[in-house]
Amino acid sequence: MSKSFKYLLLGLVFIIGLVIFSCEGNKENKTTQTVKKDTLLYLNHSDSAKYVGINTCKLCHQDIYNTYIKTGMGKSFDLATKSKSSGDYHNSIIRDKIGDFYYKAFWLNDSLQFLEYRLKGKDTIYKRQETVDFIVGSGQHTNSHIQSVNGYLNQMPMTFYTQKQKWDLPPGFEDGRNTRFMRKIGLECMSCHNNYPEFVLGSENKFTAVPEGINCERCHGPGSIHVAQRQNGSRVDTSKFIDYTIVNPAKLSIDAQFDICQRCHLQGNTVLKEGKSFYDFKPGMKLSDYMTVFLPKYKNADDEFIMASHADRLKQSQCFIKSVTSTGSVTETNKLKPYKDAMTCVTCHNPHVSVRETNPNVFNDACNSCHTTNGKSKLNCSKKGITIKSNCVSCHMPKSGSIDIPHVTVHDHYIRKPLTKKDKDGIKEFIGLYAINEKNPSAYTKAKAYINQYEKFEGKLYCLDSAAFYLKDKTDVDLKNNIDLLIQLYFNKNEFNKIANYVDKLTDNYLINTKLTKKSYSNDDAWTCYRIGEAFSNLGEISRAINYYRQAVSIAPYVLDFKNKYGAALASNNLLPNAEKNLVKS
Repeated sequence: MSKSFKYLLLGLVFIIGLVIFSCEGNKENKTTQTVKKDTLLYLNHSDSAKYVGINTCKLCHQDIYNTYIKTGMGKSFDLATKSKSSGDYHNSIIRDKIGDFYYKAFWLNDSLQFLEYRLKGKDTIYKRQETVDFIVGSGQHTNSHIQSVNGYLNQMPMTFYTQKQKWDLPPGFEDGRNTRFMRKIGLECMSCHNNYPEFVLGSENKFTAVPEGINCERCHGPGSIHVAQRQNGSRVDTSKFIDYTIVNPAKLSIDAQFDICQRCHLQGNTVLKEGKSFYDFKPGMKLSDYMTVFLPKYKNADDEFIMASHADRLKQSQCFIKSVTSTGSVTETNKLKPYKDAMTCVTCHNPHVSVRETNPNVFNDACNSCHTTNGKSKLNCSKKGITIKSNCVSCHMPKSGSIDIPHVTVHDHYIRKPLTKKDKDGIKEFIGLYAINEKNPSAYTKAKAYINQYEKFEGKLYCLDSAAFYLKDKTDVDLKNNIDLLIQLYFNKNEFNKIANYVDKLTDNYLINTKLTKKSYSNDDAWTCYRIGEAFSNLGEISRAINYYRQAVSIAPYVLDFKNKYGAALASNNLLPNAEKNLVKS
């Protein structure tokens, strides 16, 4: 398809959307069709739509703003100030026994400081003091801490767990994995724990600007077209019609509404679709067009869940399952507000109001709306002396610890009868990865998920074996289509000769000049070049290694690990002036 045809097609869609929008006040049938069609017409899906910021939204929606900024999303990220911090600084010393480091948090005037030190007897034999720049987390469960060095963001080695009122190492820093002040905070992390930042292309964790909390447009989409229409005096009676200048999640299909929540509340092993980034999904779009989220499935582990798995757990509940048809889709009779036809996140949660400020009766009322008739419970609870005024959540969504975050308890969103001891017995056994938001992901996507599972979560060789099952390499076409994952797979297995054989089949010229050339937010081509360079370096072919390190740096000039390896390879090949030039630029 030519570029001119694409632009013509986009223009036609935009014009059609404008016509429909302008006719909304007169033609109800045009605005109350099924929302799966409506999602194609939202004007703020256009690339011309820009984000305007929460301070613009509040000019018309002050009451919502006043409550929203108190929610976990509204307080998700901010500068490290005393008002933002939930920490107890009277007892803020922790120890990493494996690394033999002590850490202490304290305020130096208005600046939050972390001190890392070692002791020999009572003597301090080493110390390092660093400034905290940002605090991530609302304080409902945790405060974690981030440092910015020339725009490079790294997580720091102390987290305050508010429920237990204690300091400890952050999740993933335990058991000898303490990366101290060097855990990179990339776009995947920032795009859920905060509003969209300004990320430097060709880096892993460099940013030019970082917002201060998740704002309105993460759930409603870019607001510039909506604001312009309002400033021009255009109004829509939203009690009767859909306003296509902005996404109202309440008027989306059930699946589309879930996708907004699942974008961040379906934490797991995320595989981006080819050419997509964590910026691309907008509310009202189909999440599986942009990413597929996998979770590991285990036998005898139904009671285990990770922190941000609310959507996945809810969808396993009979409360949700019985609200959909046998085909898995919701029968939507309420065309203006389809979510009322099924159980979704907003059945119980008002995203504009903090859970802490929500009356517990709101959750009970949500249960009773389906499970009572004429004021009497339709469940067996009444036989046990439990009335409809009792707290349903305490039994059917019990609090427990997540398997990924220590010192934190959350409500399990898998709504069901309380588990017995027999239900919990049995040996935990890995079954495989399954895609939460896509029914039939491609073999390539599955292979990438298993490699991710190995690198980021489990480190078990069976993950790599599973990836190999999905990756073909018999023909030149197979090799060209899968070369990046094949290189990554055998890099993790330290099978460098295998990598060299693949490269020889495709040739250096093809890989460096044609195949591995694209810049992207995930730096996929740069990482493939780096891994090939590492393979040749380990095989003693330094000159070929240098070529691939150079290509990696060319594609991703702000990934410092690439520059360091390139500079070291140049130095080892007695190319000292070039090595010095490269390393000084780092």
